[in-house]
Amino acid sequence: MSALAGDVARFLDHLRVEKRYAAGTLTNYARELATLQAHAETLGLGHWRELRAEPLRSLVAREHRRGREPGSLHHLLSACRSFFRWLLREGLISQDPAADVRAPKLRRKLPQVLDVDEASTLVEIPADTPESLQDRAMLELFYSSGLRLAELIGLTWNDIDLGQDLVRVLGKGSKTRVVPVGSKAHEALAALREQAAPEPAALVFPGRAGKPISPATVRRRLKGWAKSQGVWKRVYPHLLRHSFASHLLESSGDLRAVQELLGHADISTTQIYTHLDFQHLARVYDAAHPRAKRKRE
Repeated sequence: MSALAGDVARFLDHLRVEKRYAAGTLTNYARELATLQAHAETLGLGHWRELRAEPLRSLVAREHRRGREPGSLHHLLSACRSFFRWLLREGLISQDPAADVRAPKLRRKLPQVLDVDEASTLVEIPADTPESLQDRAMLELFYSSGLRLAELIGLTWNDIDLGQDLVRVLGKGSKTRVVPVGSKAHEALAALREQAAPEPAALVFPGRAGKPISPATVRRRLKGWAKSQGVWKRVYPHLLRHSFASHLLESSGDLRAVQELLGHADISTTQIYTHLDFQHLARVYDAAHPRAKRKRE
């Protein structure tokens, strides 16, 4: 193994063991760093300390000519910068070759969202079979709590507290956050639990052979329900997360609370919990989210 490849392998081990990055994130890092390593090898470099900014710019320019979009090139440079920061800490390089390298400017596109009526129509599916009951709970939880697909399919019943209407999720970078569960999601999850009579450690949304339901299955079911419910936008799991954030922010105007509820990487869980009172987040949620409020008797 070359010195270049050895350093990349040790960095990936660092991300896996010490940072506890998810498998998908590690795959993305490995792919981007393989591109960087191949470029360095074509230049005849034997060690990373020989890499300078100009060859890195030529790599970005080459990938751009090959059709990579600006967003993808930002991912490439982000992986490179993380790697170079690690090399600096390890004393393997003396300067960051990516310090002054920029990717093409991103064109910011607002995510598509469902309006409140469309979201309600989509999630209010008839829960008259075991599978449709599971799907109803899945849809309600996506929209009620703004979960990512990976967060939802990994949930166990231990993660859900229907007494307090809270769900604990393991987000990106293995960071845990606690978010509210709306009343409609509560009803669907309670019905699902009564039907399945699961053990506390059991998966909320199991697939075949006791494994978590696959992302492809979730996407296929959402697409099918959108068609049958007459929602003609392209529906996918993250669309419900976008809709959750948009509707909550539109009603509350509290960007900081929405960032916390979404678990965005730029505000870490521990930092936000030292500055924001959870009851404030719960009040924002209860006051603003269209499916959070319980009907008064």
